[in-house]
Amino acid sequence: MITRIFRVRVPASLHAEFESKFKSVSVPYVKSAKGLLSVIVGRPTCWEPEEYVMISTWQSESDIVVFAGESWNKAVIPHGMEKYVSECWVHHYEDFN
Repeated sequence: MITRIFRVRVPASLHAEFESKFKSVSVPYVKSAKGLLSVIVGRPTCWEPEEYVMISTWQSESDIVVFAGESWNKAVIPHGMEKYVSECWVHHYEDFN
């Protein structure tokens, strides 16, 4: 199992619009992927006032490759969502329980 953490910095002036699109575009896009086990999204707090997160768990690395491509360490931004992204990062972790 692999955990994929997508972090995205969104300007404060776009938060309301971004949250609506994040829930209606990005989350369903990820949820439709083969091998996805779960997905959680989070909004900014006072410590990171412009940063959102999507944490997804996947059955295998090969499932992430199907979803994100051979360069699966890069963000997958659905069409139309790029206008909200001022910066983003992707991190991956293997489960070792």
